[in-house]
Order: sequence, then C-alpha cells, then structure tokens
Amino acid sequence: MQPLDQMAGTSRHDREMSIMAKKQLAECSDPIERLRLQCLARGSAGIKGLGRTFRIMDDDNNRTLDMKEFLKGLSDYGVLMDKEDAIQLFQQFDRDGSGSIDFDEFLNTLRPPMSNARKEVVLQAFKKLDKTGDGVITVEDLRGVYDVRKHPKYLNGEWTEDQVFRTFLDSFDSPNDKDGKVTKEEFMNYYSGVSASIDTDIYFILMMKNAWKLY
Repeated sequence: MQPLDQMAGTSRHDREMSIMAKKQLAECSDPIERLRLQCLARGSAGIKGLGRTFRIMDDDNNRTLDMKEFLKGLSDYGVLMDKEDAIQLFQQFDRDGSGSIDFDEFLNTLRPPMSNARKEVVLQAFKKLDKTGDGVITVEDLRGVYDVRKHPKYLNGEWTEDQVFRTFLDSFDSPNDKDGKVTKEEFMNYYSGVSASIDTDIYFILMMKNAWKLY
C-alpha cells in the first residue's frame, strides 16, 4: 500500500471515529472520557494535537504543567469544558498535590487503550520508517522506504519527491504546527486514534502490516 492509499484508508477511519466520538460525547459525563472523545472527534491526530498545544504552554521545558497552563492549553485547543470539570481533571492527575502534572503521563492516560499486540505492530512500523534510528521520522528517513513514482501529483509534475514525503509526514502532524518530524510518541498517539475506530486486533494488525509491508 502506498502512502496515498494508507492516508485514504485512515481518513475513512477518521470520519467513522469522529461520528462515533460525537455520539458518545452526548451521553458521557466522566471528565477524562469527555476530553478523550473531544480529541477523537477531531480525528486520529486529535490527541497528538493537544499534546503539541501543551508542549507550547510548557515554557520552561520541564514537561509539567501547572493549573494555569493546563486551563490555557485546553482553552487554546478549543476544548469545551466547564472550568470546574477542568479543575477536577487537573486534580485527578496531580496525585501528590504538588500543583503541577506530568503531561506525558496525562497524554498516556488520555490515549485510547491499545492492546500490547497493537502497540507492538505500531512500533514495528515506526522502526521501519525511522531508517536512521534516531527516534524521529523525517523526509530523509522516507527516501528509499517509499517509492513516490505512483503518486498522481508526482506523476503530473506538480510535486517533487520531497513535497510528497513532506505532505505524508504532515498528515501525522497537528494542523497548526507542522514541523516535518514525527516522534515515536506522536506516531503512537496518532495510531491510538486510528485504533479507537477498529474493533478487532486482527483487523488492526492486518491493516498495519499491509500499509507498511511488515512481513
């Protein structure tokens, strides 16, 4: 499966997941689940996008957020939540009462649960794409892993090889912060979103193996 097919398949899952998440939101009262569903309603990159917003909030790069940063992050990302619910959510994560939360832990909890078998196949795909082994997928990594010659925009001369690769990487990125790099965490967050719309492990693993030619 070429990148184009992979993205077309994923966009179909995104639409299904978005519809499903919006339906579930109507009858959900748990703050964490409501936040998760609001992210999933934006598609597979929804949780990753919230992570990016939090990272921008984290001025001192200590990977923690205080209450003010947390509330501002939710607001900037357009999350609809009563302030009381948001405060309650923060307090659920601030287990030691220190006034700050670890946002990696927060995002891990927010990510829809994936079975170990699903995580394993996502990591296999990441390792295959991360040719340089530096923990980040870039345009350089994609050279030689993907043949762009079948991409219609490459064929008609509209895009260069690099543009095809960059567009492919951007599909894993948050709409407002495309940096042409995909970390393992972002890749996992993205596929946890895709995974949420697929019922069985067997189908998910088959989809991943076909998409990334994991044999």
